[in-house]
Amino acid sequence: MNIETANRLLQYRKKHNLSQEELASKIGVSRQAISKWERAEASPDTDNLILLAEIYSVTLDELLKGKKETEVSDEKPHSDTAGANNKNGSDDDSDTDDADNKVRYEKSDKVSFKNGIHIDSDNGDSVHINFKDGIHVQSKDGDKVDVGWSGVHVEEDGKKRVYTDENGNVMVDKKLNNKRKNVKNKWQKFPFFVIALIAFLWWGISGVFFGWALSWIVLLTIPLYYTLVDAVFERKPSHFAYPVLVVIAYIMFGYLNICGGWAFGWFVFLTIPVYYWICAVYGDNGEDNN
Repeated sequence: MNIETANRLLQYRKKHNLSQEELASKIGVSRQAISKWERAEASPDTDNLILLAEIYSVTLDELLKGKKETEVSDEKPHSDTAGANNKNGSDDDSDTDDADNKVRYEKSDKVSFKNGIHIDSDNGDSVHINFKDGIHVQSKDGDKVDVGWSGVHVEEDGKKRVYTDENGNVMVDKKLNNKRKNVKNKWQKFPFFVIALIAFLWWGISGVFFGWALSWIVLLTIPLYYTLVDAVFERKPSHFAYPVLVVIAYIMFGYLNICGGWAFGWFVFLTIPVYYWICAVYGDNGEDNN
């Protein structure tokens, strides 16, 4: 590639306010490839040239030579027959021209499977997935989601909302944390204890499945519910009342004579230290936010 074409590629990219990385993700190549094209050290292949021309809304001739193609208007001969048709009120020719123009200039979604999956919607949304750079999603409003080897990055209104820091920790913007807390509060305000109490009374009064002798375990689901909400929204599994769940399991083993009943059902209590060990090593990824 000559230096004039390389400079032209550079100018078109800057004109469209694209970084080398953003352009690379749109085309499905590496940032280094874009850099080599703009330094005249390498040339894009035909497919990439076509994609560049589409992104910059120019022709291949203009992209390579800097010259706009001369627009030639094909004038139709005005014969007597055509005049007669016009006199009769026939608009077939103009209708055909309008249809041709619509077909010629109508935008459409672009889908490519070159080096991954690349979708550019005519409304401005785009999705690019490849093994080298990961997943890149951009909406027409400018919101971005990037998931790759460098971590997770989410931009909303031009500001980072979720990102991975230098230590590999996923950081969440306070605005999103506040939204999460609002949703958490709604779930915590849900009167689950009322449902548990009604279930306890119905089970006991109906006398089914051991009646009052076993129905009281429904009340143990109350701490399970509220600690589960806290564990999910705080992303800390250790907040879940796992020992209560183990007690329920042990009681059910005993009454239903599962796994040796009361005699051997106690083994489920051995899972408690294992559960909290897993939480300590892998589970708790949440942050303490004020």
